[in-house]
Amino acid sequence: MVGRQGSSVAVPRLGGKAAVALFAVVLFAFVIETQLTQYVQSTLGFRQPYFIFYIVHSAFLLSFPIHYLYLLSATKYTHRALVSGLSTAISRQLSNKLDVPHTHQPSIFPTLRFVVLAIILTAGYSVPGLLWFAAISLAPVTDVTAIWNANAFFAYLLSVKLLNLKWDVRRLGAVFLATLGVLAVVYGGSTSSTHDSVAEEASVQSPSQQPSSPFIGDMLTLVASFAYGLYQVLYKKFAALPSDPELASDTSFYEYLSDSESSLVEEGDEPVISADDEIAYPPPFGLHPNLLTGTIGLFTLLTLWIPIPLLHYYDIEKFALPANLRTTGVIAGIASSGVVFNSGFMILLGVWGPIVTSVGNLLTIVLILLSDVIFGFAAITPWSLAGAGTIVAAFAVLVYTMYER
Repeated sequence: MVGRQGSSVAVPRLGGKAAVALFAVVLFAFVIETQLTQYVQSTLGFRQPYFIFYIVHSAFLLSFPIHYLYLLSATKYTHRALVSGLSTAISRQLSNKLDVPHTHQPSIFPTLRFVVLAIILTAGYSVPGLLWFAAISLAPVTDVTAIWNANAFFAYLLSVKLLNLKWDVRRLGAVFLATLGVLAVVYGGSTSSTHDSVAEEASVQSPSQQPSSPFIGDMLTLVASFAYGLYQVLYKKFAALPSDPELASDTSFYEYLSDSESSLVEEGDEPVISADDEIAYPPPFGLHPNLLTGTIGLFTLLTLWIPIPLLHYYDIEKFALPANLRTTGVIAGIASSGVVFNSGFMILLGVWGPIVTSVGNLLTIVLILLSDVIFGFAAITPWSLAGAGTIVAAFAVLVYTMYER
């Protein structure tokens, strides 16, 4: 494969065993977060979507210190090497890369640009997240799940436009089929008769726990889905380090990059330590996106508490702390799974790019289906089986098109 000016580009790869293992963890974390959020708001009756959103997104700040302390205690990296590597990576990304040497930390760190980036990331990530939390208390979880996962389709369309990729029939077909597969699983599969009778009885006995405004919830989810797809593409374009197998497989992308950016992609993304052990550049796997995720959490904690008293005053969302330890524990579970999912997603977004990552997340639908079958909440039907198979096949085709030689 040839990039700009005939330069050889490294063959795209999945990012090693760490990225593949992380992908599996991310899938399970999303399923857990979704089910717990629905449970705490519908079953436990703690309908505080903004408060839950604030707690979960503030918890993101834990992702960076946990990762950083792990590297210091369990690996050969030193504090000086890690700080220097991160500073160099961020400076190269936000400053004029032609002026920054490959092996030395730049003298001036772009502090203002980094703060502005952090604020934009916080806003861009918070809006779809908040809409999702609000929608899941208004509409059925099936609707929210199906519409939310349309962000894969939006991510592809926006990637072609904003990242200057070429239209690819196989990629477009894979994304479209994956979206159809989601609809087939969510709406085409009928639940077992036992589960139907239980659900019907519950709806009669506890009408307050049923979705209150399905249409509004669906519309909020649609806006959130588009915003999330846009966020993924803009994150890849402006915030992530330029080492993306998805883009490396598309030679037209190198017409969009500068010479220095192309050289960065060719360098690969495996962490190395310099001979003097003073700089770890590129940063270790996942450290840079975890820094950005932690920064989002910090800015969320410091600023997004402001709407809470306003929502309470205008009777939009009456503030109330969890009434018991069970509710508190479930919220803690939502926060923990949210940290794992969002940290992992940010890492994969930089390694794999928005198209592969967003379509890969559709596999959560398959996991939810399997869990429902295992626990007796649903039965396998031709529609659900066909939909699950379509999602898996679409993801496999998409990965193949990105990593074929």
